[in-house]
Amino acid sequence: MTEQPDPISPDTKDWTWTLRRPCPDCGFEAAAVAATDIAGLTRSSTAPWSTVLQRPDATQRPAPDVWSALEYACHVRDVCRVFDGRLGLMLEQDAPRFANWDQDATAVAERYGEQDPAVVASELEDTAAGVSARFEGVRDDQWARTGLRSDGSEFTVLTLGQYFLHDLAHHLVDVRAAG
Repeated sequence: MTEQPDPISPDTKDWTWTLRRPCPDCGFEAAAVAATDIAGLTRSSTAPWSTVLQRPDATQRPAPDVWSALEYACHVRDVCRVFDGRLGLMLEQDAPRFANWDQDATAVAERYGEQDPAVVASELEDTAAGVSARFEGVRDDQWARTGLRSDGSEFTVLTLGQYFLHDLAHHLVDVRAAG
């Protein structure tokens, strides 16, 4: 059995503030993203991951408390899955409440650092294409539909997309800074 690296300290911050002001760490300005740009920005923000995962150091953590590029890619893949599911709920139900997703527990349980980078690259491409297509299919009258995160934060389809895009942009900066 492969020994698991030390878990990363859980991120307990409420990142919804990124919907109101630019992120000082990555520069992404979620509120400036138009609804019609979400699908395309999803594709352009996830396309570089196949190259990132080909780096010789993709499986190595730059520091014990910082995910490797592979771990970040697994997270981004799973973010795409989770947000695709949440968007689907918002389009199908009135004001759904999203199940809690513990990203840190998922990273440990799914053994992100042990996954195959080539497989992750393919899965990330597929999941990004799926969520991008779902955003592309949102009708004008659906952008204001709402959903609630388990902590009570309310999103519209538009703000869910903007929040999602910040996550994608931020983690791409994380791995570029480490690479």
